[in-house]
Amino acid sequence: MVKKAVIPAAGFGTRFLPATKAVPKEMLPVVDKPVIQYVVEEAVASGISEITVVVSSDKRAIREHFGRHMVLEHFLERRGRVEEAAALKRLAEMVKIDYVLQPEMRGLGDAIGCAREQVGDEPFAVLLGDTIVESVEPVTMQLISAYKKCGTSVVAVEEVPLERVSRYGVISGKVIDGGLWRVDKMVEKPLPDEAPSRLVVCSRYLLTPDIFTKLERVKPGKGGEIQLTDALQLQAAESPIHAVEVDAVRYDVGNAAGFVRANLALALQRPEMRDEIAAAAQQLLAERC
Repeated sequence: MVKKAVIPAAGFGTRFLPATKAVPKEMLPVVDKPVIQYVVEEAVASGISEITVVVSSDKRAIREHFGRHMVLEHFLERRGRVEEAAALKRLAEMVKIDYVLQPEMRGLGDAIGCAREQVGDEPFAVLLGDTIVESVEPVTMQLISAYKKCGTSVVAVEEVPLERVSRYGVISGKVIDGGLWRVDKMVEKPLPDEAPSRLVVCSRYLLTPDIFTKLERVKPGKGGEIQLTDALQLQAAESPIHAVEVDAVRYDVGNAAGFVRANLALALQRPEMRDEIAAAAQQLLAERC
């Protein structure tokens, strides 16, 4: 069983400055919860019981959010807001969370390598901490199911327009069973005319523990970063890895447009505010378009 997950959350969030100068991008609120809470909830819904969050030294807010706040809980209870106090307690107790430090921002591969001791010799999920993914069945659960079938590293992929492939890791391969692909090649952020396909990795991974030895072999790229895609390509050269083409909606909240889109979409799912938000959006569009 896959019981461990790693959430990389150490980056500076430079695409969303100045908002992320003092507030971690993972703590930006989407409706009434920070981004990273949605990510943790996906992991828990997928059966994960141990999470390692990779942080930088200035991201204390993440630790505080998932810890107990006894003063606030007692304050709410004294005012009869018992359910709100109970919800805060459940948040702090829903899963075991450890934190490890990434001393330098050296890419996603380096961040995952920082969690090697916590992961040990077990398969583990990776969920990027600034991306919310909505699907009927949690995407992480879909990856775990695929791992049970094939026993290899598995990445979540989706098809995007050709002009967007340069933002992501891109795969090519062969369909072997429905939406399950055997991966032949992975390329990190290729130019559109050099992309092997339009299938891009979409922020969720299930990795076998030998990924750590592959990360040790990866040569730093642009900016001295260690890319996870390069380590996965090394895996694919030695043994099969797979991809699951997921039916999901992904919100990249690490940039302003994605943040606004996520807030609007998730607010429209809330019955208590749906009509008000829809009316306001229609009015704004009518006035400005």
